[in-house]
Amino acid sequence: MDRIPSVDLRDFLSGDESRKQKFINEIGHAYETIGFVALKGHFLDNELVDNLYEQIKKFFELPVETKQKYEIPGIGGQRGYVSFGKESAKGKKEGDLKEFWHFGQYVENNPKLEEEYPANVAVEELPEFNEVGKQTYKMLEKTAKFVLRSLALHLGLEETYFDQYIFNGNSILRPIHYPPIHEEPKGAVRAAAHGDINLITLLMGAHGKGLQVQNHEGEWIDAIAEPDELMINVGDMLSRHSNNKLKSTIHRVVNPPKELWGTSRYSIPFFMHPVSEMKLDVLDECIDADNPKQFEDITAGDFLNERLRELGLIK
Repeated sequence: MDRIPSVDLRDFLSGDESRKQKFINEIGHAYETIGFVALKGHFLDNELVDNLYEQIKKFFELPVETKQKYEIPGIGGQRGYVSFGKESAKGKKEGDLKEFWHFGQYVENNPKLEEEYPANVAVEELPEFNEVGKQTYKMLEKTAKFVLRSLALHLGLEETYFDQYIFNGNSILRPIHYPPIHEEPKGAVRAAAHGDINLITLLMGAHGKGLQVQNHEGEWIDAIAEPDELMINVGDMLSRHSNNKLKSTIHRVVNPPKELWGTSRYSIPFFMHPVSEMKLDVLDECIDADNPKQFEDITAGDFLNERLRELGLIK
């Protein structure tokens, strides 16, 4: 496969059973082969997207000392600001050439989870920043819910199987700024080759080329969404839960050609996580004589903590 397939969520939501099944077949096939799709018909509107980019650009343009006061110690970078070069890919010592912000869950009617999750961080200098972030978070979470419903049906599960685990889930919205490159990077790229930790990732159309996906022949292919599309990929949690039927594909963000080093790049992924106690045990529906169980039992919370240690975000 040398390109990312495109699907339209409106088919799934149409009320027409044949269109719904067409969507399930298309996204299921894509996730079993390349692990990525470009999705039209989501719940983000252009005005919200424009407002979000405006706000995150204003934030990343703030003085370094202003941004650093929103870097909260002791929470593994799970909320607020994470400064340049702090995160590295699993097994790589060089820090990625990026800085980013984390919006987290807006917990509804669950004091236990309010206690478990770090609080969201308010930016005093930008009164609209947090509200626009919250609206975007909610629309991406809603989109992800229906994508997971289609995947539940593809895997032979009840349609709303994932709903109970993603409601109040530990999901993260991460606006990323890849600053201009001023000198030859020593072994570092904007984001080194990695797989995502979570169930699925929804990526708002990145401003600037750079995202590449590794297909099963080991070739790197450019992943470029149309302006009205989200790029959505399978994460390691869902791959594990489905016994690798749905593929978590290695991807990276490469440095631009030298003539574009002076430009910033912005990217906004939404990492859909379940609640911590969700069991990621391999589904019975995904085990047969040709596909024996490949993974040990583990909860989503334990798996996340294991990976955050590998990334250097928690000790």
